[in-house]
Amino acid sequence: MTEWLESSGVFIAGILSGILFFGGLWYTVRKGVRLRNPFFLFSGSFIIRTAVVMAVFYYISDGSWQRILICTAGFVAARFAVISFTGKPGPAESPSKIPFR
Repeated sequence: MTEWLESSGVFIAGILSGILFFGGLWYTVRKGVRLRNPFFLFSGSFIIRTAVVMAVFYYISDGSWQRILICTAGFVAARFAVISFTGKPGPAESPSKIPFR
């Protein structure tokens, strides 16, 4: 029973870190496309999101590859959840509609 609770906690930590990572990515892209020079926003966001996720994975793993696998499953599940929540780009947001300059 304790092992099941521990595994579910690790899975939830993976989900939360995935929501933070992919939700932050979605937010960064939404804000970054409006900026004239989005380099610092994109690089800073990438560094912060990656550092947080790596710290969570390191802390949660506790040297166990099984825990990393469970956490990764939660991370991937969060990816699909964020995609379904944010939706696919509509006709006005589609990259094919943006003219090249």
